[in-house]
Amino acid sequence: MAITPPVVMTVAGYDPSSGAGVTADIKTIAAHDCYGISCVTALTVQSTQGVRRVAPVDAAIITETLEELAADFAIEAVHIGMLGTEKVAKAVAEFLAKAGLPHIVLDPILKSSSGADLLDPAGTRILIEKLIPIAELVTPNLDEAAALTGFPVTNLAEMREAAGRLHSLGAANVVVTGGHLDKAIDLLSFETGRGLETETFKAERQRSNSTHGTGCAFATALACHLAHGRGLPEAVLLSKAYVSAAIANAYPVGHGIGPVHHLYRAGQRRRGSSAVSETEHAHS
Repeated sequence: MAITPPVVMTVAGYDPSSGAGVTADIKTIAAHDCYGISCVTALTVQSTQGVRRVAPVDAAIITETLEELAADFAIEAVHIGMLGTEKVAKAVAEFLAKAGLPHIVLDPILKSSSGADLLDPAGTRILIEKLIPIAELVTPNLDEAAALTGFPVTNLAEMREAAGRLHSLGAANVVVTGGHLDKAIDLLSFETGRGLETETFKAERQRSNSTHGTGCAFATALACHLAHGRGLPEAVLLSKAYVSAAIANAYPVGHGIGPVHHLYRAGQRRRGSSAVSETEHAHS
């Protein structure tokens, strides 16, 4: 009899082009030997050329879906992506506060890469006040870190400052992703028995037109590695390597910013990653 893989739930929007959102998350979960289940928070009209329209799902449907799934599956990790509205954010936060599920990874999606708003201001407040404190890991990019903390985040020093401010908002562990920097640097700030430590993960930035959904893939991969029982530094290193290889193995589809190749491992020889990590002890 086959061994049951860890069940990972993604709570996110629906991207019909499958570069991001729940359909991309399910591919990422499958690529990491987990079983994916999902709750759709919003329908979108979008393609590789951008987001045209967002239509949130009724909050009551979301609550019922989450409760139904939690009653039926032993959920090992949760990825939270696009939420869309205050009502949706509140429904998800209230469910998670009661459910006590392990390994919640919060990807605080506020805007699409094409500039469309994907969470209203009231929803952002719910995210900060209710979701950040119950997440095991929060994974903002530079722009999201700046929006959540109210300060510019454009380099490694400011990434450290942002991580500290997110900890003060209740975040247990933080990865600030710097994929848009000249050198793709991610900063992990995490709790240990000795207090807060930081670790940086560096890779050469890839010049590619297939980068749609990299944040979703990274955060979902993290949830999968946590579901498999891996520690945070290893999970970040492996997730960064996965996204780097998914970009490197991507093929051109669409007329805009194409998706990464989430399932590159299924049919292609794996490429090595240039990601490396550096550990530091934070002074607190």
